[in-house]
Amino acid sequence: MIPRYSRPEMTDIWEPATKFRIWYEIEAHACDAQAALGVIPKENAEAVWKAKDVAFDVARIDEIEAVTKHDVIAFLTHLAEHVGSDQARFVHQGMTSSDVLDTCLNVQLARATDILIADMDKLLAALKRRAFEHKDTLRIGRSHGIHAEPTTMGLTFARFYAEMDRGRTRLIAARQEIATGAISGAVGTFANIDPAVEEHVCKMMGLTPEPISTQVIPRDRHAMFFATLGVIASSMENIAIEIRHMQRTEVLEAEEFFSAGQKGSSAMPHKRNPVLTENLTGLARLVRMTVVPAMENVALWHERDISHSSVERGIAPDATITLDFALNRLAGVIDKLVIYPDNMLANMNKFRGLVMSQRVLLALTQAGVSREDAYRLVQRNAMKVWEQGKDFKTELLGDADVTAALSPAEIEEKFDLGYHTKHVDTIFARVFGG
Repeated sequence: MIPRYSRPEMTDIWEPATKFRIWYEIEAHACDAQAALGVIPKENAEAVWKAKDVAFDVARIDEIEAVTKHDVIAFLTHLAEHVGSDQARFVHQGMTSSDVLDTCLNVQLARATDILIADMDKLLAALKRRAFEHKDTLRIGRSHGIHAEPTTMGLTFARFYAEMDRGRTRLIAARQEIATGAISGAVGTFANIDPAVEEHVCKMMGLTPEPISTQVIPRDRHAMFFATLGVIASSMENIAIEIRHMQRTEVLEAEEFFSAGQKGSSAMPHKRNPVLTENLTGLARLVRMTVVPAMENVALWHERDISHSSVERGIAPDATITLDFALNRLAGVIDKLVIYPDNMLANMNKFRGLVMSQRVLLALTQAGVSREDAYRLVQRNAMKVWEQGKDFKTELLGDADVTAALSPAEIEEKFDLGYHTKHVDTIFARVFGG
């Protein structure tokens, strides 16, 4: 990803120097295991660790690869330059390139996931704080973009919290799914390397051994991982879209924090645009873009081909770096989001009580009016509000058919906003516990 949408802690995971360091550790741990089994001399394994403080020369490895046309061989050649060709002759004993490449990739993905989980925790903390802050802040709920019934801003935040909490749970499962390693040889049969080597390397690298690999770790694991990132990105966009709608001029129930000196438009000095959440919508598309290629990587020829390789070299850093940046940006947006409770009430009252139509409908049916007739009575008064700007309660009180079933006091009671918030605490207990 471009630096504009990157954070150093995540990008460091995908730097070539980090990759080569992981390759080195895999090879060195494999040598230790081989020596313990008596396959290679102990002194050769110890000699490999002499390079533990070496800063591998990325440019030199690239120079060698330009000749060998093989990245792992180029690295092994460079490692031998540090260790000595005789001492390094048992490095990569019985292994194949994918043992290094796949195990390294999964180490990187697991480390990236740890950062993403921390990002999720940061976002969840912001959502929870704002949920309790606005637990009783009334706003209109909308369906199809149209006023429906009253809700609270706290419930909106709580809904997003619950969704992101599910995302976090999925992310933990995805980490477990991806955190496997394979040191099983050319077609995964361990013909030239003992399974104990794989067990040792995986233990040292924080992975579990892949139960059965071919020449690669099965890519259904990676498909599940990237699909999880895609779902989280979609949930992120779900929040961003809500904020963008709330910031529309004719709504203005909330808006992104606008800092001193910030400019909204090069042409119109009055503009305060939802640029951060619009950006998040775009970044979500980039993360989701990696899902289909990951799915298509599952089907490989026989024990292995490399059609997946070029894909993963792109989507692994891109998806994790983008989502890391986006989650942190969203947490900041939520933390500083400016809420306008008065505008929320004004919007709710824009159609003068119309949002209480269901309460009146239900009251009429409880009073003995058929549902069909009750719906007709409520709707004919509601349409006067839509079309003529009338007051809903006033129209109901003036409708003889309605007052024949409901007293003025009963009609008045149906316009109590508190009715719609009576179960907020129950919902909060379900979401947050307690």
